[in-house]
Amino acid sequence: MPVVLLGLSHRTAPPEVRDRHTVPAQRIAEALRALSEYSAVRESVIVSTCNRLEIYADVDTYELGIAQLKEFLTTYRAMRVEDFDKYLYTMLGGEAVQQLYRVAAGLDSMLVGEPQIVNQVKEALRIANEAATIGPHLGRLFRTALQTGKRARTETGIGRDVVSLGAAAVELASTHCDLRATHCVVVGAGKMGTAAAKHLHASGAASITIVNRTLRKAQALAKQIGAQALPLSSLPQLLERSQLVISAVGSGQFLITAAMLTARANAHLKLLLIDIGVPRDIEPAAAALGAGTVVYTLEDLREVVARSLEARRAEIPKVEAIIEEQVEDYLRWYRSRSVAPMIASLRDKAEEIRSGEIRRLFARLPELDRRQREMVIAASLTIINKLLHEPVTKLRATVAEAALADDMQLALEVLDLDAFSDRLQRQLDAHTAPLLGTRKDG
Repeated sequence: MPVVLLGLSHRTAPPEVRDRHTVPAQRIAEALRALSEYSAVRESVIVSTCNRLEIYADVDTYELGIAQLKEFLTTYRAMRVEDFDKYLYTMLGGEAVQQLYRVAAGLDSMLVGEPQIVNQVKEALRIANEAATIGPHLGRLFRTALQTGKRARTETGIGRDVVSLGAAAVELASTHCDLRATHCVVVGAGKMGTAAAKHLHASGAASITIVNRTLRKAQALAKQIGAQALPLSSLPQLLERSQLVISAVGSGQFLITAAMLTARANAHLKLLLIDIGVPRDIEPAAAALGAGTVVYTLEDLREVVARSLEARRAEIPKVEAIIEEQVEDYLRWYRSRSVAPMIASLRDKAEEIRSGEIRRLFARLPELDRRQREMVIAASLTIINKLLHEPVTKLRATVAEAALADDMQLALEVLDLDAFSDRLQRQLDAHTAPLLGTRKDG
């Protein structure tokens, strides 16, 4: 089974090496076309993210295929030879299949169960389709990988619970207040601020205001979730009437100071502040104010995330069972593909016998009109398909269940082509004999 994988990831290479070898999204199609020029590479897909570069290929032979993938990396990606020895891993056959399924299921991610990788695998498949470098083997492999990822997240808890800081902030807030009756402010419209705002919206927060230096960006996020957008300068006024503030900017300066909180006219109104900015957005002195002001920091949230990750890790055995099942299904299908030439030979032989028999039949029955001849031809095709069904099914099943390599030899042992031809000739003769009104010998 010549499916191979050559790659590096956060498990084998430090960030600077991964950064050096990442293929930008806009250049993946170009890279795939360059890779398709290598003689041993029949199909290829590149999965390139900030944490991994993995090349999946269907090749003529393992040895030549791996050699050409490495040559591609040294020329197209200018990979250093020492990087091969230190950071690259090679997987062959079923091991490569299993790795892709593990990636799609989120088991090979830095954050176990993270959902973004499924979209990244889907994007890799889309680009390979557009570049025309994917065929039946990798096409099915990547489609079933996406199916594996979906099963892992719907049939197990690997994708449940809170693992992003934005989501963790909302979960922490929900333990302190009823979000459906809480007026919330999200400071920052970047990745973490967006996550926090969307989780607040999903939790049914009474109202949400997005505050950001760039008002346009705040407005774009607010539009998505039906929130209000205001400039950063409005933050002091918002502190007067809000009950929850989640800050996720990390600009390097304190956006919310102890003085701002001390000056609040509505000091009796309880205020929960959650700081997920790196560096911090809320002045540390604010935590000592008391009087209804509660401040949580990144370290507090990490405890929430750690508990969630522990729950996810407990789901890994269930996901592994799904992956094992999916790998077996794919390998069974792949092995059955090896009998395609044998099946084609059977069909060719059957067609040769059928057409010869029909010619002889028409020669003996010249009085048949066009409609009658079409009916005879249609009947003969039906007979052939019925006669072929059992041996073809047997071939596919036998090879699909075989664990070892020479499938074509196994197929030859399962079915003797000459004996099959003789049997087919006799059966077809028996079916066509009534049309002649006589019984044929032999």
